[in-house]
Amino acid sequence: MKFIDEATIKVYAGDGGNGVATFRREKYEAMGGPNGGDGGRGGSIYMIADRNINTLVDYRYSRVFRAQRGENGRGSDQYGAGGEDMVLRVPVGTVISDKATGQVLVDLAEHDQKFMVAKGGNGGLGNIHFKSSVNRAPRQCTKGDAGEEFELYLELKVLADVGLLGMPNAGKSTFIRSVSAAKPKVADYPFTTLHPNLGVVRVDANRSFVIADVPGLIEGAAEGAGLGHQFLRHLSRTRLLLHLVDLAPFDEAVDPVREAKAIIEELRKYDEELYNKPRWLVLNKVDMLEDSQQRVAEFVKALGWEGRYFAISALAGQGCRELTYAIMEHVEAVQAEELLAGHERVESHS
Repeated sequence: MKFIDEATIKVYAGDGGNGVATFRREKYEAMGGPNGGDGGRGGSIYMIADRNINTLVDYRYSRVFRAQRGENGRGSDQYGAGGEDMVLRVPVGTVISDKATGQVLVDLAEHDQKFMVAKGGNGGLGNIHFKSSVNRAPRQCTKGDAGEEFELYLELKVLADVGLLGMPNAGKSTFIRSVSAAKPKVADYPFTTLHPNLGVVRVDANRSFVIADVPGLIEGAAEGAGLGHQFLRHLSRTRLLLHLVDLAPFDEAVDPVREAKAIIEELRKYDEELYNKPRWLVLNKVDMLEDSQQRVAEFVKALGWEGRYFAISALAGQGCRELTYAIMEHVEAVQAEELLAGHERVESHS
């Protein structure tokens, strides 16, 4: 199924019901007084994050959502029933923005997180509220308030600990197949990956992390070339980026150093915050090189890379185990830091 990661919808909360102006009319009660009830509240619209939903495909075809209107008030002091609220379920990781202003309303990053996106209108007042000692037969009543309406932009950012970067055919899909149970398509032509793939890498019995493989980048991606720029948003939540480089390209005219520099530059152009995330260099297909250690050293020097790097063969599994354990340690360290920071924030507010 195609991965749908964005959608635009319109939401209309229910209008409040109108209040009424009625009077009590019973036998022997000619001057019964006002008894008009209030209108009911209009239904509101909520968004709730659901981990059992993977895409926004449901909102590609149904784009308009209207909550129920509140009932009008009635005589005999009867208030109108409130409109039923509407709940829209979206995948965990959905960011909801106001389409008109671009303002982010909420980031639904946790299962069962709920947010009101459009509030129902209040019901109007019946004439029972307007009686007084000097106005014993009020004929005033008010109409219900209109419900809120918005055009919303929904954007799904997948929740992964590790994101894979690289040119098409760098071996990202092969790597994710090698270390996880995910089975993305693998072939010897560019843009094999057309949508993000998520894989759970289980290191030990109770230690695992989630890795995301997105379509490969090419030069000009930040300006819209290729497919990868559409999915760079999915890397914004990751704790670590792995930059995979093909050290043994099929085309001998391809320069791995130049391609690696192009990817780094595209990342910087697209998002400075993403560019500054922790990033490791992973040199793939070393099993196809005769003097792999020397080639790896030459590449690292030519690139001017001073960070952490690994040499692997995703196809043969060479070096993958060491890399996954190193990733697990990094993810656990970042999680511990985030947990500590969360406790400190709670204590500072208490």
